Amino acid sequence: MTLYPKLILEALSKVRYPGSGKNLVEAGMIEDDMRIEGNKVSFSILFEKPNDPFIKSVVKAAETAILTFVSPDVDIKGNIQVKSRQLQRPEPEKLLPQVKNIIAVSSGKGGVGKSTVAANLAVALAQQGYRVGLLDADIFGPSVPKMFGMEEARPMLERIEGRDLIVPEEKYGVKILSIGFFVNKESAIVWRGGMASNALKQLIGDAAWGELDYFLIDLPPGTSDIHLTLVQTLAVTGAIVVSTPQEVALADARKGVDMFTNDKVNVPVLGLIENMAWFTPAELPQNRYYIFGKEGGKRLAEEMNIPLLGQIPIVQSICEGGDNGVPVALNGDSITGQAFREVAERVVQAVDERNRNLDPTERVHVEKKPLPKK
Repeated sequence: MTLYPKLILEALSKVRYPGSGKNLVEAGMIEDDMRIEGNKVSFSILFEKPNDPFIKSVVKAAETAILTFVSPDVDIKGNIQVKSRQLQRPEPEKLLPQVKNIIAVSSGKGGVGKSTVAANLAVALAQQGYRVGLLDADIFGPSVPKMFGMEEARPMLERIEGRDLIVPEEKYGVKILSIGFFVNKESAIVWRGGMASNALKQLIGDAAWGELDYFLIDLPPGTSDIHLTLVQTLAVTGAIVVSTPQEVALADARKGVDMFTNDKVNVPVLGLIENMAWFTPAELPQNRYYIFGKEGGKRLAEEMNIPLLGQIPIVQSICEGGDNGVPVALNGDSITGQAFREVAERVVQAVDERNRNLDPTERVHVEKKPLPKK
């Protein structure tokens, strides 16, 4: 059959944008750039924001409508481009030119295991052969040194290209920096917000991070000026929100997701991790006890149209590993080790998917490196 724009627009008029309830044509979301070459059709859909939560579902629905109401032979998949009316957040100065992907690990409230997730995710990525860095940006409650058994570590300065830079500590294949390396572990850090933000900037910009595939930043819980400092200092690839299944934690997780998608921050949310999803006794690994509620994180991810990156069970070894400085992700055969390995794989997939949606000149290519033999 012969294809022409009117047929395509009629099909697209059957697709509604969830944010307004209007169809794509009525809402003025179809750009005037449609091209038809034989059976191949390409055009752009215009969204208000570059991180609109409905982008994936709307593009999928548009493809389905054309294949259903025009012809199943139309070459449309992968040919729909996404544009936004709002300009992309200006990219901050490239402080870390050798770092390919920067991932913020956040939580709406404390006590949900955010730092445990960040530490084990970093180890799991390193175990898969990636070059990984971990910055403990929880300035007022740094716990990464304890989780890696490095409370006595004191990073050194090294003269590099005319600058005195902090050399990150390294353990389990992860480069690590934390304010906890520079203060007395028994003393409280009593700083105003500006001092905390300046300390964070120094740990980022005055450190010799080198080449990294993934740079994880363990943020403080909640929403604060530390978070704004981060996005103003670095071009963050995406954010991960950690929550437990209970409603009080999920309410704060919603705020965390909203903070990153807010126009002032405008960072893509790669997904949500449900921590403490269930309790599993080590001697009965097939048993699950939902002591904090069942699948609350899964429901929230579906509600907010973000990926569920994984569900991490409560197992005694997680606590023991954190206290002993041996992250459970090191044991890939354990229940939790497998869970963190799967989360790491999904994070890589989420980052790859985001890269595919970028302009070809902005895409980042990451390859696994063979792990050094010990």
